[in-house]
Amino acid sequence: MPPAPTDSLSANVAPLPAGAHVTAACFLGDVPALALGDGTVLLGAEGDRRVAAHPDGAVLCAAADRDRIVTGGDDGRVVSTRADGTAEELAAGKGWVDAVALHPAGAVAWAAGRAVRARSAKGEVKGVEATSSVRGLAFAPKGYRLAFSHYNGASLWFPNTAEAPQTLEWKGSHLDVVWSPDGRFVVTTMQENAMHGWRVSDSKHMRMSGYPAKPRSLSWSSDGNWLATSGAEACVVWPFEGKDGPMGKPPRECGVRPVRVSQVAFHPRAGVLALGYDDGFVLMVRMKDNSEILIRREDEGGGAVSALSWNAAGTRLLFGTRNGAAGLLTLPT
Repeated sequence: MPPAPTDSLSANVAPLPAGAHVTAACFLGDVPALALGDGTVLLGAEGDRRVAAHPDGAVLCAAADRDRIVTGGDDGRVVSTRADGTAEELAAGKGWVDAVALHPAGAVAWAAGRAVRARSAKGEVKGVEATSSVRGLAFAPKGYRLAFSHYNGASLWFPNTAEAPQTLEWKGSHLDVVWSPDGRFVVTTMQENAMHGWRVSDSKHMRMSGYPAKPRSLSWSSDGNWLATSGAEACVVWPFEGKDGPMGKPPRECGVRPVRVSQVAFHPRAGVLALGYDDGFVLMVRMKDNSEILIRREDEGGGAVSALSWNAAGTRLLFGTRNGAAGLLTLPT
């Protein structure tokens, strides 16, 4: 077991009164926002504003950009909440909303069961039915194309065309899905404690296995060369700088502890990772030399870190846990 970090920034952390399971964390501009399991969105550096985005339900999933956080609930609704507290219902239906995604140009996508819907920035909604229940959604970094994960693989869909989605096959249950920042790769997490990837140009497979638990949190480095993942007693970081991605290359590990990593978040500008653990511990690690700085010690209540997010400038870090604890780190200037 590596020694505990001697440097600490825990004195720079201000607590936030979340009070419910933290489903997602983000910054709307520079306003901290937490999407909570009680159906509310908590806004502000002091958590002084609560928006009842899903007053009769819980937030199950969320996606955010600099202007809004879009949440999906067990009430079948998709809701957009902005920094000033205004909320807008984007869609309402039957069944739980299992995944949401945002496009840089303003489009929104959501999935409920097998149904996938994409709403353009102009409000036009297109839909497609998957072969099985959809668990993850992600827009491509360029163009209007959507990836969604399901049983036995993932599919790539152009909402503005009549073409059937392109299927990327691999046996098993696929959960989350992400695109690489350059759009060359699509990667999914799996029920089978593994990840799988495809090179989009030719559907070449990439297997990433050996996890003791499901790697449910993924984060790309700012240059797109590294993909950090949870699911082990260290942050496992895969290299993606070459044309074949991680194939034939071992991953790096950092933040090794006798507790599994539950959340990962790359700094938006530097080679630094924020890591959250199943015991509520939060750590910052520099990739260059694996040096560590403590952000938060273990949570005696046993609340795993369930959300991590940097602001765009990389000067503040927001985190939340499954048992409703949350905090805002402001880095010293």
